[in-house]
Amino acid sequence: MGHTFLLEPGRWVMQGSWLERNSPPIPLKGLTLVVWNRDNWFSMATKLTFPNSDRAEISFQYKGRLHEGERQYTFLLQHNLLGQVEGEGWICPDTIVQRYWVLGDSSADVRFRQRRSGFETLHRINDDQYYLTSGILSGHFLDSTMEANLERQIH
Repeated sequence: MGHTFLLEPGRWVMQGSWLERNSPPIPLKGLTLVVWNRDNWFSMATKLTFPNSDRAEISFQYKGRLHEGERQYTFLLQHNLLGQVEGEGWICPDTIVQRYWVLGDSSADVRFRQRRSGFETLHRINDDQYYLTSGILSGHFLDSTMEANLERQIH
């Protein structure tokens, strides 16, 4: 059984919740598009919306490379809230795990340093469904988490 998310081009819809410290969960909906070119480079774009909420949309634009025969990959990410991000991912038998860190996120003044980073785990349920959990950290503290079901859209 191989992964279909990320490793194959596709269109995925998601539905779940966004959580922040001391706040109730906020329902979210999203769409992810994955595209591959012949040189083992992938692009992935995700847009999250928060229906019935005044929360602004969140968008992610990834560009990464998976070396042939490898289970690890690296990526650059442009995130509309975090800015420029760099990360790595591992393709595991049942999950895809990503870790990332925000570039240029430390100030010379220690009072304004954030050292933000994050993680994502996509657990494969079947070829057309994954379960996503993720979190964004500021220093050692968890700022927000997300959990969502992803479903592949078959044309």
